[in-house]
Amino acid sequence: MRPNPISPKKLLLTKWTAVQPVQKQKHFLVSKVILPDLPDQEIEFIELEAIYSKKTEIIPWRNLSNPEVWIQGWK
Repeated sequence: MRPNPISPKKLLLTKWTAVQPVQKQKHFLVSKVILPDLPDQEIEFIELEAIYSKKTEIIPWRNLSNPEVWIQGWK
């Protein structure tokens, strides 16, 4: 069974769990979808916020589709 495809426009405020904790952080929230400069370009990046430390990181949104790195929801 294939997981549902991820749409960058629907990622805002979605919850993610890191398979391998990053600096002791494992729960993250998509705090921002970064829109491209030109409206005809595709969305490429999102801002992830660690729940406990509130640190943010900008990553390509497609990284979230790698099940070896990310699990959708908080586990």
